[in-house]
Amino acid sequence: MPESITSAPSSSAHDTSADDPVDTSRRIRLAMLGVMLAMLLGMLDNMIVGTAMPTIVGELGGLSHLSWVVTAYTLATAASTPVWGKLGDLYGRKGTFLTSIVVFLFGSGLSGAAQSMNQLIAFRALQGLGAGGLAVGAFALIGALVSPRERGTYQGMSAVIMAVGTVGGPLLGGFLTGHLGWRWSFYINLPIGLIVLVWLQLMLRLPRIRTKARIDYAGAALLAVTICSLILVTTWGGTQYAWDSAEIVGLAVLTVLALAAFLWSQTRAAEPVLPLRIFRSRNLALSSVLALVVGVAMFGVVSYLPMFQQTVQGASASNSGMLLLPLMLPIVLAAQLVGRVTTKTGKYKIFPVVGTAGIVLGLSLLSTMDTSTSRPTSSLYMAVLGTGLGLVMQIPMTIAQNSVEMKDMGVASASSTMFRTVGGSFGVALFGSLFARQVEHGMRAAHVDGARADSAQLAPSALASLPPTVKDAYLDAVASGTHTLFLCGALICLVGIAAACFIKEIPLRGKPTAAPATPKPTAVQAS
Repeated sequence: MPESITSAPSSSAHDTSADDPVDTSRRIRLAMLGVMLAMLLGMLDNMIVGTAMPTIVGELGGLSHLSWVVTAYTLATAASTPVWGKLGDLYGRKGTFLTSIVVFLFGSGLSGAAQSMNQLIAFRALQGLGAGGLAVGAFALIGALVSPRERGTYQGMSAVIMAVGTVGGPLLGGFLTGHLGWRWSFYINLPIGLIVLVWLQLMLRLPRIRTKARIDYAGAALLAVTICSLILVTTWGGTQYAWDSAEIVGLAVLTVLALAAFLWSQTRAAEPVLPLRIFRSRNLALSSVLALVVGVAMFGVVSYLPMFQQTVQGASASNSGMLLLPLMLPIVLAAQLVGRVTTKTGKYKIFPVVGTAGIVLGLSLLSTMDTSTSRPTSSLYMAVLGTGLGLVMQIPMTIAQNSVEMKDMGVASASSTMFRTVGGSFGVALFGSLFARQVEHGMRAAHVDGARADSAQLAPSALASLPPTVKDAYLDAVASGTHTLFLCGALICLVGIAAACFIKEIPLRGKPTAAPATPKPTAVQAS
């Protein structure tokens, strides 16, 4: 492990030895702004679509498809993330990053034009392919531009972007869905993405990399099969197929075999898509567990809280976006606090320990909600969860990047991003399975026939036209479903507390001084 993330650039890098440090600092800040605007694309998409999901499901299909709209996106993101990370390490991060943005925008445009649920799911998968490169590319570029210790200096800038994405996303999603239609929850990505492309092309200066190394396509394919089969097990198990059915057992066996083949292939490939040697670092392995826990909590909550708010609490699409503020604001404030403290002290272990405990507590509180839970009470529960998420959200990536050399920055960033995405995909699939089964069970227990139950699932607005007995049965079923999924999430996230406690606090590399003081900034050597 190098002593500092900054070092003299190689002879093949663009030489900026004569650059004015002040001008260099300005270029780095402008490049960082473009990178964070690109991160905003992903944040906005998740938050906007989460708020619009009940309306989308109401127009294009039943509740059973809800998890697939999110799962298709997260599956494609998780499967493509390691490939994008390795492409950036081998062929240059700038070109790879810009390409991923183009793919993301293409998928966004098609998703907005979807005419059926099947089309939307397919186009969301394409969008997810681009999102995989967008996420890992942004974090790898940030890791290359500044050291882990110095990164907190830029936390103010990232906190603003996070605030716009997490707080503005639900609000914008509610506004777009209520006034322009749900399709604009996808179309809004297009103008933002075009601005980001032009900005980064002009402001981001990185050396051109030429290499004869080949991508480990076999490893990437095996990893994709592993992830997809695992998520299909959790999505279909107990709902579309019985847990002991041939389909679920077959998928489980396929998951194990594909995982074994992937691990074997990574020991043989010249340029493995996910080098197993990086996991020899205990901190990197434990940070991956933390990233997975954050994904489970974040994706699950954002996907199903709007359903509870719009259905049980009677909020409109725009109001449910407002009602997510108690979750989002603590995330922003806590993340900003973490950035400042880690920059000043170089220490971080207390944050994942306290943060994961806050996540478990928040999910446990949310699991107690029922049809009589008031909005102030649910807001308090969300604030507890949001504080926990904010304390731990950025730490897994920081630990991962602090655990590897610069040449592995892309795969380390990809590893952390992949585990968070897999956690989110697993969480949404598992939560969706539990939720749908609980709603179906509740409706059957109330002696409501399947056709009327399905009509109640199509859209929250349909509830007003239902007979009182059917409506009450459906509200109880939805409340019971949210109780089950949040309680399950809390149990899963207990693993995060254990992982956080075993992390060894290694001081972050780099000095807590501004990047301009370094005459040879990392920006010129990153690729």
